[in-house]
Amino acid sequence: MTGKTHQEMLAKYAEAIVKVGLNIREGQRLIITLGATRGVPYQFAPLVREIAKAAYAVGAKYVDTIFADEEMLRIRAQHAPKDSFDAYSKWQIDAIIDMIDHGDALLSIAGSNPDLLGSLDPEVIGKMQSTHLKNWGPIGEKVTTNAINWCVVAAAGEDWAKKIFPDLPAEKAQEKLWQAIFESTRIDQPDPIAAWQKHNVDLRERANYLQTKQYTGLHYKAEGTDFTLGLPYGHKWIGAQSLAQNGVIFTANMPTEEVFTLPDRNKADGVISATFPLSYSGTLIEDFQVTFENGRITKVTAKKGEAALKKLIETDEGSQRLGEVALVPASSPIGQRGHLFYNTLYDENASCHIAIGRAYRFTLTGGEELTDEEFISSGGNVSLNHVDFMIGSNKMDIDGITKDGNREPVMRNGEWAIQV
Repeated sequence: MTGKTHQEMLAKYAEAIVKVGLNIREGQRLIITLGATRGVPYQFAPLVREIAKAAYAVGAKYVDTIFADEEMLRIRAQHAPKDSFDAYSKWQIDAIIDMIDHGDALLSIAGSNPDLLGSLDPEVIGKMQSTHLKNWGPIGEKVTTNAINWCVVAAAGEDWAKKIFPDLPAEKAQEKLWQAIFESTRIDQPDPIAAWQKHNVDLRERANYLQTKQYTGLHYKAEGTDFTLGLPYGHKWIGAQSLAQNGVIFTANMPTEEVFTLPDRNKADGVISATFPLSYSGTLIEDFQVTFENGRITKVTAKKGEAALKKLIETDEGSQRLGEVALVPASSPIGQRGHLFYNTLYDENASCHIAIGRAYRFTLTGGEELTDEEFISSGGNVSLNHVDFMIGSNKMDIDGITKDGNREPVMRNGEWAIQV
């Protein structure tokens, strides 16, 4: 790929995560975890160590990691008493909140087994996920208001790699996934930091153009999809970078190919067909459709994982509405790879997507300062969940709806129809 060893590439990846993703400031602390598995899987320790080295090199005061064995979730679901799934260890939450309250940084490393809980009782998994979301809620709220610099990245988990490349031996599959990760995050470039700086400018220009248009809605048309959503007054289009309340400019996702904003929770109508499977709480949901009326989900169907999808939207009232809309060209570098990743961080950057549940407060002008009630009355959504699913393809057309009701091309056949 570049002539460098895997360890050298891992070190370059860690440097980009620290300098571009988190943009760690001198004196900051950093905590590394993964909420979905209650900690970073042990197999990612080599990457974590490189991240720690890179963080200390730029002046981090302290780096801590919450590790976990993801198989413990499966064992609990299979063997724990049926009335025990409201139990939860809150020490992790307390540790993370303490760091956030002191203006420190948060990193999540995804890459766990997408099928971890897929064959188990959906009722049990639903109870476990509900308890987790209720306890994780304060962290989610801090993240969606950009209280601190945070970032989500991925590592090539063995089971994840085998899911993507089932015909390869385990070691070769993992090598191929690492290669895909390095290429998708520009680590294979001669100067990854400079490549990210240019990419961030490109996305910011797209976001700025859409911001000047101030569309009141978007209309989506493709096979199995005929859907309109509203955009509230004061919505903000965001590129790769954000400004945290602690004053740090950071890049929340690596990779990222999207520009995104806030949909109006009360204005979504029509049918959306997902174009990629959704991995949710250890279950793959495939070939699904979602129907909306007046902003609310009224019907869901899926060929696989329908019970898990229904549990998702039953979590709370906000899980029946939208919290994010994102535009991604079908020709994005990840889209061009031509295969599924079975991981939202990657698949969402191959396709336009929307998110069920909690909205990011910073996608509404002044949203960080609003109470929940004020945010809702402004069109924002409040929920324990925030779950992206992919709806784009090279056959999708998207129009922007102007204030006078006219429509303008935003995307045609999955590609940008606007020039910036």
